[in-house]
Amino acid sequence: MTIKDHFRKNIVLAVPVIIGQLGHIMVSVADTVMVGKLGVIPLAGATFATAIYHVFMLFGLGVSYAITPLVAATQPADKKGRLVFLQNSILLNTLLALIMYLITLILTPYLSFFGQEPAVTWSATFYLKIISMSLIPLMIFQTVRQFSEGQSNTLSPMIVSVLANLLNVLLNYAFIYGHFGFSEMGLNGAGYATLVSRCVMVILMMVLTRDMWRGISAHFDLKVIKRLLKIGVPSGLQYVFEIGAFSMAGVMAGWISAATLAAHQIALNMVAVTYMAASGLGAAAAVRIANQMGKKDLKNLKLAGFSCLALVAVFMFLAAIFIITARHWLIQLYIEDEAVQKISLGLLLIAAGFQISDGLQAVGLGILRGLTDVKVPAFVTFFVYWICAIPGSYLLAFHFEMGLSGIWYALSGALTLAALLHIFRFIYLANRIQF
Repeated sequence: MTIKDHFRKNIVLAVPVIIGQLGHIMVSVADTVMVGKLGVIPLAGATFATAIYHVFMLFGLGVSYAITPLVAATQPADKKGRLVFLQNSILLNTLLALIMYLITLILTPYLSFFGQEPAVTWSATFYLKIISMSLIPLMIFQTVRQFSEGQSNTLSPMIVSVLANLLNVLLNYAFIYGHFGFSEMGLNGAGYATLVSRCVMVILMMVLTRDMWRGISAHFDLKVIKRLLKIGVPSGLQYVFEIGAFSMAGVMAGWISAATLAAHQIALNMVAVTYMAASGLGAAAAVRIANQMGKKDLKNLKLAGFSCLALVAVFMFLAAIFIITARHWLIQLYIEDEAVQKISLGLLLIAAGFQISDGLQAVGLGILRGLTDVKVPAFVTFFVYWICAIPGSYLLAFHFEMGLSGIWYALSGALTLAALLHIFRFIYLANRIQF
């Protein structure tokens, strides 16, 4: 295959995955935009609750990714072997979702310990309980989705994600503001809309992929579950270390003021869209790399990896240009409060500066996951975000009195360091592989 062939194959595989990945974050975007119309306190409450929820959600997503390289590396004729991964993954991910939901229920009475304004904490409490419940249908959907993508069927998850997001926006309109005969529920309405739309996602996904999982049994294999955990837990921790750093940044933003916390959420919400797009390309990269591993084709493995990195660099550069030029218009979509808008404008300029780094580190993780190399990347993410970024954020924000901008500068540096280390790791491993 030529490099041109790799670019074409990357794009064909990645576009539906990217649209599907955007489905996860667009739920949050729709909620943030529509809740922002209610005022600063509901938006800050949603930010606080989402910061906690996203830690659990992204850990779950990381664990669910384990099935994709395993299925992709299995020969297509071995349908029984692929179904073994699916049935065990469904059990594992459903149990994980239940555990994560129970943890959030235990955590909610102690939200005041995070030092937020009392009104913000009160607003966040019940909303967190509702959206955490949606982890259960989300993880079931995610399992079937990753199984489907491991077989290079990226179209079905894309269709489901698009339809579910349209439903979420419609339900937000009905539940938040009290239309179509429903009572006005405010912030909690956004939570119920998310829960309902994700239950529908599961049903649609099971219907569209019924031919793929036909023949599944209730036989569970502890060895297979251990293989899934061996890949999934470090992958989940990678996301926890990264999103946990941004969540901790949100907590520190709340120490400054509710307006600062709201601005942090708006800016983070926007960059999360480009990040999830890059993460979608990373998921496609994992499939491409795993396929080449299964074929024992080292030359095309390297070309697949480097072409994915080049593709995401171009995409994120264009994203940075868009953020810079459209930032005033984008912020006005979220909130009318001038103080919040002013803080958000400055953050988006910093965000534009780290777009390429963010994209490269997301795809770098996908490439390494395709190689089933997950432990070292997990350590790297822990080091750059929790040893470097979090202390750096605190020092810049409060010791050097740079405020929220200081927090974002520290996060920007961490993303750049992570990108470099993941790329160097891929080069090192690619040069050591022997088939």
